[in-house]
Amino acid sequence: MKAPTKTLPFTEFVMLLATMTSIVALATDVMLPALDTIGRELGVAHPNDAQLVISSIFIGFAIGQLVVGPLSDSFGRKPVIYLGYLVFFLGCLISMYATDFAAMLIGRVLQGLGIAGPRVVAIALVRDRHGGRTMARIMSFVMAVFIIVPAIAPAIGQAVITFADWRATFALLLALGIVTCIWFALRQPETLPVGERRALSIKCIGSGIAEACSHRAVVGYTVAAGLIFGAFLGYLSSAQQIFQTSFDTGPLFVLYFGVAALAIGGGSVFNSYAVMRLGMRLLTWWALVFATVLSLGFLLPVIVMGGIPPLWLFMSWLLITFFCLGIIFGNLNALAMEPLGHMAGLGAALVGSLSTLISLPLGWAVGYGFDGGVVPLVAGFGVLGLTSLGPVIWAERDPGPLQGQDRKT
Repeated sequence: MKAPTKTLPFTEFVMLLATMTSIVALATDVMLPALDTIGRELGVAHPNDAQLVISSIFIGFAIGQLVVGPLSDSFGRKPVIYLGYLVFFLGCLISMYATDFAAMLIGRVLQGLGIAGPRVVAIALVRDRHGGRTMARIMSFVMAVFIIVPAIAPAIGQAVITFADWRATFALLLALGIVTCIWFALRQPETLPVGERRALSIKCIGSGIAEACSHRAVVGYTVAAGLIFGAFLGYLSSAQQIFQTSFDTGPLFVLYFGVAALAIGGGSVFNSYAVMRLGMRLLTWWALVFATVLSLGFLLPVIVMGGIPPLWLFMSWLLITFFCLGIIFGNLNALAMEPLGHMAGLGAALVGSLSTLISLPLGWAVGYGFDGGVVPLVAGFGVLGLTSLGPVIWAERDPGPLQGQDRKT
């Protein structure tokens, strides 16, 4: 098969990257309606332990990013993505045929390890070609398409387990991965020329990490992304319990979950246009402040109401907060990656892995704190949002190329 050499059209490039990254969301959310069933069939000790089916994929994802970033800088973007897909396929097969909860979690960790390749290296592909506001615009488009997947993933999962069972959801992930891998192989050219590749050595990786950590923007925005993603991971882990236990929505859970996910997509679409005029920093700051103040202000009424406010009030808070997240996520990643264009693979690995490692214990604390109400979730967004303002303020003092106003290109 002849390797593609022609640059993809902008629209197809965005759609391909969005599809590659969306497998993470699909692998996370498609089995949400089946969490209780998976837990019962595989013998979990406590109902909240079923949340590990969601969070365990991020453990592998965090570790995988540390590996695939340096490898892609040394051997090129495409071979590493192929390797990631193979590991992901293996993880899907193990989870599909799991007979106990330990095997399920092993399969999920492998899925996270594998999907780190397509997810992280896809960001490097963008950074190879673009920077500044243009990169933020592309990442916002990718995020907007990416959000459609978690919006409909639980509904897809519900349909699959209605006509088959929860094991079929992993067959679906396997099929989607194969199709996406073939599309990528046939259409996307390599973006890292041989002459620009970095040597794979401990010294080279160590110097790259040291250089990345010398930039306030890289460290500050990455830490902020990890803190706010921790609250979001807590939501993902406990969403099924919140909607079906706290609010007794039954099968309508997939509808409410989808609407909330679309709010993030709406924020991403808004950001893709507004960022070219207003810049990443300004939009990120105001979205983060607004979401934090809203969550902290909502916390007291929720406590007064015994932890379970009216569903319409909870959804109003959730939709506004998630719209802000749609602005925050893409911009924080682009801001953190901006000084790392010459080592985009390692840079994407560091940013992605560190932010994920920060979010894991925080997300576990928020999700596992579920006690029948939504106080832990609202408090998580308020407290972690407030905490994330610190590293953002610190990062603003970076004397790098984005000081004052982030670049337009």
